[in-house]
Amino acid sequence: MHDAVKPLTATYAAEPDAVPRARRTVRTFAAELGASAEQVDAIRLAVSEAVTNVVRHAYRDQPGQIYLTAALVSDELWILVADDGCGLEPRTARPGLGLGLALISQVSDHLAIVGRACGGTEVRMRFDLDHERRDDRRASPAMRSRATGPRNRTPNRRQTPA
Repeated sequence: MHDAVKPLTATYAAEPDAVPRARRTVRTFAAELGASAEQVDAIRLAVSEAVTNVVRHAYRDQPGQIYLTAALVSDELWILVADDGCGLEPRTARPGLGLGLALISQVSDHLAIVGRACGGTEVRMRFDLDHERRDDRRASPAMRSRATGPRNRTPNRRQTPA
């Protein structure tokens, strides 16, 4: 268990340079919490994708903000990326392959996408930092089932085009 860790909060202008800045910020935060190199890479990738989605889609070429929050709760690193933009809408003529959210879903332990009460969207990602659980996940599924039972992945993931 980690000592009390102050949550990370950062705000960026919704511009392309926010992506590497946010990525560096969470990399440092996750590493300080003891995340493995593999986990840090997954966290960096997920945050890059979520912040890129805000930059490309949230504000329709208008100025806006990206809100990044990260906090450790019981060996789980929760990362929230939020905006005040137009919310999730069906893809029409927007550029991109639309794989960002699916990728985040694959590298995180939980993904939720919610509309914010004040407008905009919030992407909520969870990464389990418990070293025992993490090592367990590296075992084969059969070994993991025998040792600890099936892994509890949250079934209510919403995969919406980026």
